[in-house]
Order: sequence, then structure tokens, then C-alpha cells
Amino acid sequence: MRHSFVSVMSASGVRIEDIARLIGHSGTAVTEVVYRHQIVPVMQEGAIAMDRIFPAAS
Repeated sequence: MRHSFVSVMSASGVRIEDIARLIGHSGTAVTEVVYRHQIVPVMQEGAIAMDRIFPAAS
């Protein structure tokens, strides 16, 4: 849940300093390295794969 929270907040434009404070980190290093992941590209790749697997009916 922490990974998702940090990733969603980051993708929404929340400053890393604010995110770190919200999850209880004293600095941003651990927040950036351990918890922040770029989820938008992964979601897009998943959506493309699903479109390929389940093409829209014409």
C-alpha cells in the first residue's frame, strides 16, 4: 500500500518532500529509491497488452 500511495501521489504532482513527510520519512532518499515507482507507463503497457489480448468487437 505504501508503494502505491507514494506512486499515485507522485504521479499526481505532489512534491516528493510532502510525500516523504506524509509517510513518516525524515528525508526524501528512501521515499524516492524504495517507494516511488512510475506506475503510469506500467498501466499503459498493461492496457496495450489487454487490447491486444481482447480486441474490440467491430
